[in-house]
Amino acid sequence: MIGYVMVGTNKLDNAIKFYDELLEVLGLTRVDKDEVCAGYASKEGSGAIEFYVTLPVNKKEATIGNGSQVSFITTSRSVVDKFHEVGIKAGGKSEGKGGERPEGSGVYYSYIRDLDGNKICAFTNSKI
Repeated sequence: MIGYVMVGTNKLDNAIKFYDELLEVLGLTRVDKDEVCAGYASKEGSGAIEFYVTLPVNKKEATIGNGSQVSFITTSRSVVDKFHEVGIKAGGKSEGKGGERPEGSGVYYSYIRDLDGNKICAFTNSKI
């Protein structure tokens, strides 16, 4: 079972602004912040932090993981599309707009890279 997910950043304030906008689409809100990290929890949940963005504790540069990805399940294709749209407007880069992958599978994905290059996905099994 996963307790939470964490991605690294080299510019915490910029990353917080980005994730405040992006995660709002998914119903997550920032509930914690200190000089090293920010934590996000579901607006509808227990308040437990599910996602962190952080400066590396070892004080070295944050780097992306080759092959690593954080994926958020959503309730609809429109949420997946909104996630992609907001992510791009907030400064992220597209890694693939909304679409079924593989075609005909019924699973609908979109992918972005955050400001530090971390790959973030939103997906749904919903047909609508």
